[in-house]
Amino acid sequence: MRRLDAVDRALFDRVALARLHGARPWLRGLSRAADHGVLWLSAAAVLGAVGGRTGRRAALRGIGSLALASATANIAAKQLTRRPRPLLDQVPVPRLLLRQPVTTSFPSGHSASAAAFAAGVAIESPLLGAAVVPIAAAVGASRVYTGAHYPGDVLAGFALGSAMAALTLRWWPRSAEGPVPAGPPRRPAPALAQGSGLFLVVNSGSGNGALLPTGPEDTVAGLRALLPRADVRLCGPDDDLPALLADAADRAAAAKGALGVCGGDGSVNLAASLAVERGLPLAVFPGGTLNHFALDLGIGSPDATAAAVEAGAACGVDLGLAVDDTERRVFLNTFSLGVYPELVRLRESLEGRLGKWPALAVAVARALARAEPVTVQAAGRSRRLWLLFAGNGAYDPPGFAPTRRTGLADGLLDIRVVDGGSRFARTRLAAAFLSGTLDRSRVYRAARLTALDLDALGDAEHIAVDGESVPAAGALRLAKMPNALTVYRPSPA
Repeated sequence: MRRLDAVDRALFDRVALARLHGARPWLRGLSRAADHGVLWLSAAAVLGAVGGRTGRRAALRGIGSLALASATANIAAKQLTRRPRPLLDQVPVPRLLLRQPVTTSFPSGHSASAAAFAAGVAIESPLLGAAVVPIAAAVGASRVYTGAHYPGDVLAGFALGSAMAALTLRWWPRSAEGPVPAGPPRRPAPALAQGSGLFLVVNSGSGNGALLPTGPEDTVAGLRALLPRADVRLCGPDDDLPALLADAADRAAAAKGALGVCGGDGSVNLAASLAVERGLPLAVFPGGTLNHFALDLGIGSPDATAAAVEAGAACGVDLGLAVDDTERRVFLNTFSLGVYPELVRLRESLEGRLGKWPALAVAVARALARAEPVTVQAAGRSRRLWLLFAGNGAYDPPGFAPTRRTGLADGLLDIRVVDGGSRFARTRLAAAFLSGTLDRSRVYRAARLTALDLDALGDAEHIAVDGESVPAAGALRLAKMPNALTVYRPSPA
């Protein structure tokens, strides 16, 4: 260790004596910009605003990685090592920071945060990561150049930050990209040349999705350019989306054509129910924030759906059913009760004032702070649950954060339960989640079933169906409608 320390100090002295013409102003400025993560928060805001779905995921993973790295470096590692800061005798005064750091030196917190953010972004998008990595490297170099750290502090910070970014994969697997999977069985559907016979409703309130981000009118214009003979209607803020979709479905049935919807998963859910009732094929154009159903089908753009509509390429998919004492609801993606419906309800109440993503962040914080298990009756027994999740088809990965389906027509419900009745259940749940071992925890159960019956929902006031929170009532049966929906889907490569 003494030899390594001596080498580290010698390298620092060489950097202190070096003269990099023109580097002083921007290296010192870059070091200051990275204080308190301001540089990376700004970069995340830009990625979220202009990078589409990939940019938003990259920004979220980058900030999450940064938070882990900063806490580990500044709260834990620095307190354990307590290495003194470098002596500044040989560092030219113009290079020095206006405010010298007062914490211990090892590892470099700035470098850990920089590497964590860059690695987090690169996990989601190597192209975006390639743009961020040089900036992160320059931040690390600036910490040595300004005399704030030894080179070894910076290298250790880089290693720590990269490790924290990799650790996020335990909780949040990388989004699956690549060719369209083989997926559900093919099914005949009418080939609608230039969209003739397609009646399509665009929901202007679905958020920014895969279509044109400049406004709903441009989205409508883009769809009409792709399918000039389709009947495309815009559902504005004052319009009734269910009524517009029902009218479009009736006209599609009369024309023996197809129903189309451009929106998020909630909009697609409404359209799917109508398509099944009227025996129509459904064309899904991803236009929401997340578009889980479209992505699981292998639809990443409106062009892909338009090509499938003109070619008559379609498949059959299952529908999930949630039937209680008052209503029969369909879900394409997921059903849940417990913490998640409360989170959705809070998000919806804040969304109008804050926007979708800030509202989601506030809702997560509030829901987790005041969450309590719900009590339900099943098989004659009372059970306390933090969460009951049912996926329409098998999801990956196992654990608390399923992200992508491996099948859309397997006839199964993916059931996941987090038990709230065990001793220290909240603590055990938090520990299992933070360590990425929830799928092996005693508070977690998983099964693949064709149906699940709950005799009573007890104190569960809300359930969530495809991300929409609705009131809960009485007994509940979760079941499947196998191969019930015909949906246009690109042919596999």
